[in-house]
Amino acid sequence: MRLRLGIPKGSLQEATLQLFARAGLRVFTNSRSYFASTGDPEIECMLIRAQEMARYVEHGALDAGLTGLDWVVESGLDVVAVADLIYAKQSRGKVRWVLAAPEDSVYRKAEDLRGKIIATELVNVTRNYFRAKNVDVQVEFSWGATEVKPPMLADAIVEVTETGSSLRANRLRILDTVLESNTQIIANRSAWSDGERRHKIENLALMLRGAMEAQDRVGLMLNVRKENLPGVLSVLPALQNPTISTLSDSEWVAVNTVIEEAEAWQVIPRLKAAHAQGIVEYPLNKVVM
Repeated sequence: MRLRLGIPKGSLQEATLQLFARAGLRVFTNSRSYFASTGDPEIECMLIRAQEMARYVEHGALDAGLTGLDWVVESGLDVVAVADLIYAKQSRGKVRWVLAAPEDSVYRKAEDLRGKIIATELVNVTRNYFRAKNVDVQVEFSWGATEVKPPMLADAIVEVTETGSSLRANRLRILDTVLESNTQIIANRSAWSDGERRHKIENLALMLRGAMEAQDRVGLMLNVRKENLPGVLSVLPALQNPTISTLSDSEWVAVNTVIEEAEAWQVIPRLKAAHAQGIVEYPLNKVVM
């Protein structure tokens, strides 16, 4: 059995390859080829634009793939949403498709754009957004550089943003959020109904989510006398509940937990003050919830 997996080519490619590496599956790409090998002989990859991923998954050319929710919604195709992976090219958050217009324009809301031209790559979603508001506009497909089109080539745009910095640089004001999006693992329905392939896809999702959960977190191990344990536990912001193990000396226990890496700066000195000893901070590869 071979699982045919689509990797998003373009802006999400590097972040996706890094995520796979953290999950323990290295993907080996070649700048001259759209095909990629992996450390798992049962998984073969193709680099496909995120905008086209749902089409090839739905048609069965790929068993599964990673793409944005935005492009799945835009395509209108029937695929299985396996798992959400909240990461983008610059951050670990969602991205937004926003309606934006020039800062010096009179437009303040969607209704102000009645009869105007809207440029976007997300044509179907944008049309549905204005249709739901009963606002008649002309939606034009944009091949790129959408931010520079107002006011000469369009009155407003619907464009994707993580931070809004590019919109501000082009003196555009956000009027509304049209759609929030994040990366998803999607699967072909036939592949999902195949027990072997489904198991492989589910394991892939498990490991990728585990790698994401481990980001910006560290593990802590320490020893403490039983009489001082309540004070130590009051300091720990545990992921769930810390693991407590008895030691050969019955008066002592070992504590193991996971915390946000940014919290370690303050937590470790407080643990020391609570009489913890042998405190060890260690990096995490995966946290499987």
